[in-house]
Amino acid sequence: MGFCCRHTILFAIFITFYCPRFDFCSAKDSIISSQYIKDPETVSSNGGSFILGFFNPEKTTNRYMGIWYKSQSNIIWVANRNQPLTDSSGIGTITISEDGNLVVLNGQNHIFWSTNVSKITLNTTCQLLDTGNLVLKDSAENILWQSFANPSDSLLPQMKLTSNKRTGEKLRLTSWKSLSDPSMGNFSITLERLDIPEVFIWNGARPYWRSGPWNGRIFTGIYYMNAIYLNGFRIIDDGEGTISLYFSFSDLTQFTIFVLDFQGLLYEKDWLNDMIQPLVNYSIQTSECDIYGLCGTFGSCNPNSSLICNCLRGFEPSNREEWDMKNWTNGCVRKTTLQCDKLKNGRGQGKEDGFLKLEMFKVPDFAEWSIASKEACRNHCLENCTCVAYSYSPEIGCMSWKGNLIDIQQFSTGGLDLYVRLAYSDLEKDRPTRKIIIITVTVIIGTLIIAFCTYVVWKRILKRSETKSKNKQFFRLKKNKEYSEETEDTIVGELSQVRLPEVLAYDLEKVATATNNFDLTNKLGQGGFGPVYKGILQDGQNIAVKRLSRASGQGLEEFMNEVIVISKLQHRNLVKLIGCCVEGGEKMLIYEYMPNKSLDAFIFDPPNHILLDWRKRFDIIEGVARGMLYLHRDSRLKIIHRDLKASNILLDDNLNPKISDFGLARIFKGSEDQANTRRVVGTYGYMSPEYAIEGLFSEKSDVFSFGVLLLEIVSGRRISSPSNNEDSLGLLGFTWKLWIEKSAAKLTDPRIYDTNVEKDILRCIHIGLLCVQELARERPNMSTAVSMLSSEIVNLPPPKQPAFTQWQSLSCSSSNEESQKLFSNNGVSITEMHGR
Repeated sequence: MGFCCRHTILFAIFITFYCPRFDFCSAKDSIISSQYIKDPETVSSNGGSFILGFFNPEKTTNRYMGIWYKSQSNIIWVANRNQPLTDSSGIGTITISEDGNLVVLNGQNHIFWSTNVSKITLNTTCQLLDTGNLVLKDSAENILWQSFANPSDSLLPQMKLTSNKRTGEKLRLTSWKSLSDPSMGNFSITLERLDIPEVFIWNGARPYWRSGPWNGRIFTGIYYMNAIYLNGFRIIDDGEGTISLYFSFSDLTQFTIFVLDFQGLLYEKDWLNDMIQPLVNYSIQTSECDIYGLCGTFGSCNPNSSLICNCLRGFEPSNREEWDMKNWTNGCVRKTTLQCDKLKNGRGQGKEDGFLKLEMFKVPDFAEWSIASKEACRNHCLENCTCVAYSYSPEIGCMSWKGNLIDIQQFSTGGLDLYVRLAYSDLEKDRPTRKIIIITVTVIIGTLIIAFCTYVVWKRILKRSETKSKNKQFFRLKKNKEYSEETEDTIVGELSQVRLPEVLAYDLEKVATATNNFDLTNKLGQGGFGPVYKGILQDGQNIAVKRLSRASGQGLEEFMNEVIVISKLQHRNLVKLIGCCVEGGEKMLIYEYMPNKSLDAFIFDPPNHILLDWRKRFDIIEGVARGMLYLHRDSRLKIIHRDLKASNILLDDNLNPKISDFGLARIFKGSEDQANTRRVVGTYGYMSPEYAIEGLFSEKSDVFSFGVLLLEIVSGRRISSPSNNEDSLGLLGFTWKLWIEKSAAKLTDPRIYDTNVEKDILRCIHIGLLCVQELARERPNMSTAVSMLSSEIVNLPPPKQPAFTQWQSLSCSSSNEESQKLFSNNGVSITEMHGR
């Protein structure tokens, strides 16, 4: 008995003195009255990602109460930032004081920091939420104080940056003073210009950077910022004068914050769930041109120009000597006096002023906003002599400027059109000279091109004459091919051999022999690109030959793209490219042979339904998901497919899925994760809204297509085939209707429905709806989708209404005969439109 007592006492002493060294000594997510959290004890949020406790920055022993994300290297909030606990202060303590406030005490129990809420009730509780927000609540769960409303240098998801029109009160993020000093630094962030809101970074009382006007989707002064579908930013008006900016991402595998550093740079930091350090850490500012007003008044900044600051046309440096020394502070002045006032007063002579159009610009600061059409906006500025410039955006409305124009930047993409008032003489100046230069350059370039083409054609003709006899029988069928086409194809063929040593280059004779000169009995199918033939090589290997027709929408660019992309990929769920042939006006891709053709031949063709039970369909869904995950994350290259659909999923002997047709795929470089195009290509129905409408694509665009494909596999219904008994709803609209009616099981293909697997089917429908949500930021990425399918993520978030839930007949579906067939092999649809 004595032995046991001694050990019990020793264990109690061990817990008392050594407990702070172990994680189990950390408190839960709340601090209640009379509870003391002594340094180095901590409080963790329920999910464990956020921790409240004491820390010291690099190169100092000063202690601060703060909140960090996973690691003390990721501090997101500091309480006593201007009054640290020093060695002489003693050990710090966090507790609820007698007046109900959360306080930080030093070793002598003096208050070093307090939430300082007046008229507070007793029995308050402090809780660290899973959002990273530290809240002080009363017994009725009312929030009396929160760290989100008293921020340091970090903006977290759901935290609101606010500004009140009536009172002028603003919530302000403030930088640290230095890396080792979290006290309030020189730089701060606020929301300004509330009619058309902009984010400002201030250096003391001087503007240091601004985002440009918000157009309801993006900040127009951040040229690489994508539309609302790809970003989680929102600006809302509460109707009582307060404007709030916040962001949120529903991707469960990623956490993002924005941090203002002590040098005034705003960083975006992204973590994946299993990472301590951020995966992405880059500055929103990208060049010197982001410094507010760097080029002075009427000066334009262009980081891609040899001299980044230039006066706008019609203006000249106000001090040439300073300007030449790269001191642009005093900006530019107008060369020619405007006629507006003189003409109105009857004293002027000559033609009236006009506007110079500047494209893709960050518009100046101090815009005056009004609701007006583009024409009315122009006329109003033209008639008002004090108006020196205007800009019109359908999303914003009319913006106009008086006085000096400041903080103008020229972009290579994005931005807005800016119209600057100039005297008529400045608008006309140098036009004849410019025309002469353009004509001269055009003639020279044209002459060089003709000479080069003539030389290339001559060389190819000689080469063709040497090989003509070898392919005489086959080329007789193609005697009308033009030399120019042959030349172009041969150049591409040589290019492919140089760039792609992994891919075998087959000559035309060998491919023709393998397919018996493309005999119709060997034809496997027909797609938008042309026919597919079965062939047998001399070694007995079965192949599928994809032969591009002249009328194909898939041209040289798509052909070379497919060769380049697929030759570098290797995965069990991707079709294998054996080789290619570019010869004699032909462009052909040679794949491994898939005896079961494409997925759409099974799920949409009634006789074949029975071959795909639910287990096999789920295996196909999972295989496609893993293939897409490989493309997005695990391959040597990051690939966005852009045309994932049932006809592009081929099935092998065992009905295992193989993703095919990479003609529209896009390789992303380095940290690039999204892109914009004016050439929207792909298949309607499978296109995500941000891609179809705005030409924006990312891996979330492929996720949307995957969600559509998943719902097609579960239901056996085509995305493009509404039925009358569904009130003309498309597949997405019909699925959503059943989901909100809590009868989603009715979506299941009746030939595979089984009550034993209903739970798994409903989970897949749930995942499909998450993938087709309208906003890209709310869709999971492929790694999350794979985890959801494998049930690694147990609790799925509720889906939001999908895009395109109301069926609309699409001309590309109704006019394309191929799309009306029961199936198509590896079909491609290409559509061109201009994204806005």
